[in-house]
Amino acid sequence: MSIRKAHVSRKTLETAIAVDLVIDGHGQGTYSTGVPFLEHMLDQVSKHGLFDITVNCDGDTHIDDHHTVEDIGIALGSAFADALGDRKGIQRYGHAYVPLDESLSRVVIDFSGRPGLHFNAEFTRPKVGNFDVDLTMEFFQGFANHAKATLHMDVLRGVNDHHKIETLFKAFGRALRIACTIDDRAADAMPSTKGIL
Repeated sequence: MSIRKAHVSRKTLETAIAVDLVIDGHGQGTYSTGVPFLEHMLDQVSKHGLFDITVNCDGDTHIDDHHTVEDIGIALGSAFADALGDRKGIQRYGHAYVPLDESLSRVVIDFSGRPGLHFNAEFTRPKVGNFDVDLTMEFFQGFANHAKATLHMDVLRGVNDHHKIETLFKAFGRALRIACTIDDRAADAMPSTKGIL
């Protein structure tokens, strides 16, 4: 099997982003984004998904982190879409439950070709450190739209907002890993009765 990888460059008046992705990697991540908490979360995706991910972003963080976080989600989603190609042979669906102390999250993904985000998480404070907790959903919305995937994300319980967000990213990495895995029993088959995703 050829190495499934992608390079995505995205430049707007607000951000300049370069993403390199190896789906069948070793869980190595390198990040330079100007948003330390997001880098910590991206590292969870890389480590728990066994993806090699490099993200470099020069964004307008002097305004706030919104454009940077959203556009990194867009670029990473585009990288997965490119690396998966026609999606033949993949498991397509993935799910994971991940706890962190008192918090527990569930993420379910379908590389359906139909983008959608169903996000259910309640946060009790506006920021974790300097990170605006509302940007968590913005990141995943950008990813879902550009990976052409359906994402269901639920924080099932929790008190600490850092823990809640981290369980979402860890579960996301685990669910992605399953969905991207080649199905040995159907490696040459399209995982859809439509014959296309």
